[in-house]
This record gives sequence, structure tokens and C-alpha cells, in this order.
Amino acid sequence: MATRQARGTVAYHAGLAAELRIAADYERRGFAIAHQRWRGAGGEIDLIARDADGIVFVEVKKSADFDRAAQRLTRRQIGRILVSAEQFLAGEPQGQLTNTRFDVALVDSAGSFRIIENAFGQP
Repeated sequence: MATRQARGTVAYHAGLAAELRIAADYERRGFAIAHQRWRGAGGEIDLIARDADGIVFVEVKKSADFDRAAQRLTRRQIGRILVSAEQFLAGEPQGQLTNTRFDVALVDSAGSFRIIENAFGQP
């Protein structure tokens, strides 16, 4: 049981480190990180970034390689993210009319990353 708990702790910290790395990249590109690990009715959104154009909801997936990281994102999870994003936007001045984008950041075991902008195909 301790081994399982240890793996969970390592995975948690690896995920947090991946999120921090991605957040730093968005900040470098001029975005402000509004929230990290924001919880809504549908579930958690890893990062919510803002710039003058609108809001970017970012899902971070970490695994041994980019393909495995991408495979970890399920349709069900996308649905939960969309529900939570809708709830978040309800508190924005323009509500659902806010310019939004959904990105997915893939992080491999070496810490390299790829960001897929507009990954959910939402306008």
C-alpha cells in the first residue's frame, strides 16, 4: 500500500511541476495566469490564462511521451472541462460571449512540451 501511495505522491508532484512549466510558458508569451487547478461543477481545469484577446483554458497531460500524454485525455474529461469552463465564464463580464480557447499541453518525461492550441475545436 505504501508503494501505491508513494507512486500517487510522485505523480501528483510531477503533474504540478508540468503545470508550473506550462504556466511559465504562457506567462512568457504575455498571458496572465488567472487560476491554477480551478474547480468547477464538472471538474478541474489545470490552468486558466488571460490576455487582451480573452481566456485560454489549458489541460496539461504528462506521460512518458507525447503520444501517451495525448491518449490520457478522454472524451468524458473534455466534457467535464467544457462544463467547468461554462461555469467559470458565467462570472465573466461578457459571460459566454467571452473569447475563449481550449488548449492541451503535452509534457513528456524529460520535461519537453508541446502545446496544441484550440485542441477541442471550439470557436
